[in-house]
Amino acid sequence: ALNFNQIGIAVAFLVGGSMANNEVGIHSYFGLITLLCAVTTIGTVLQFQEKPPSPPSKSEIEKLVRGEKEPPFLESVKKLFSTKGFSIPLAAFICSISITNIVGTFIDEVMERGGVTDQLGIDLAGAGFELAILVGGIVIGGYVDKTKQYKPVTLACLLATMFFVIPLGLTDHMLGNEPVLLIAALLGLGLACGPIQPINAELAVDVTYPSDETAVESVQQVGGNLVSALMVPVAEWALNQDYEFFKQIRPLDSDIRGDVLLLFTIAAVTLVYFSTFDAPLMRSEADKEEGDDDSVVVDVAAAAS
Repeated sequence: ALNFNQIGIAVAFLVGGSMANNEVGIHSYFGLITLLCAVTTIGTVLQFQEKPPSPPSKSEIEKLVRGEKEPPFLESVKKLFSTKGFSIPLAAFICSISITNIVGTFIDEVMERGGVTDQLGIDLAGAGFELAILVGGIVIGGYVDKTKQYKPVTLACLLATMFFVIPLGLTDHMLGNEPVLLIAALLGLGLACGPIQPINAELAVDVTYPSDETAVESVQQVGGNLVSALMVPVAEWALNQDYEFFKQIRPLDSDIRGDVLLLFTIAAVTLVYFSTFDAPLMRSEADKEEGDDDSVVVDVAAAAS
């Protein structure tokens, strides 16, 4: 579900980009969204089941068997922040969602500075960026789900994010605009930065086991979207800042935009902070001790009674 959030954003780039070109188009676009939301809501109400036939995770099975009740949400949040290792995957999640949200918000400016000026090209680039995030989350996230190599993979993704974000705002005066390089960097950024979110959502659940998994992901989503929203005006200001390097050396004379330096700094600081992660993986250790038994099915109604 976390990965496929990008499908909706990609569709918004393609549909919204073609429809929302003027006031009438915006009204039509919002009307379409309202209609689709109404249809989805009706379908959900008719098909949604209160509880699955068996709990979705071992922690939920244990809570059900022991008859535990979930504590109030705020109490769960306090417990999460007091757990060793929780704040580090939270920081990585916030870093990833902030970078992807900011790039998506200012995709027009990013593309235009690289020579992509037609609206269809910009919309396709934005959709491609979101699909790259999806593919990266499935492929790299799937690898981590099997190997539990949370730390080395996250560090590699952060390092790759720093590498791919630079071309989004770098202009070599001798070469001029390079649309192909820009689009390649954009797709690379999606593949590298996107997987950090699902990987660290799982890592946070792993280190806080057997905590409330819903609270874990809620804190990450709220924190990530809140910080990225607060970063948008800062990025908008930095967007207009331009820094020139190697003025006296013609082949190397280039300039870089402030928003790219901001995103690079966010990734670099997160990389340094994440390198200190050393918390035990509580859920993984519990799985090793108990062994995986896929044949176990718990009757929710019977256990609850």
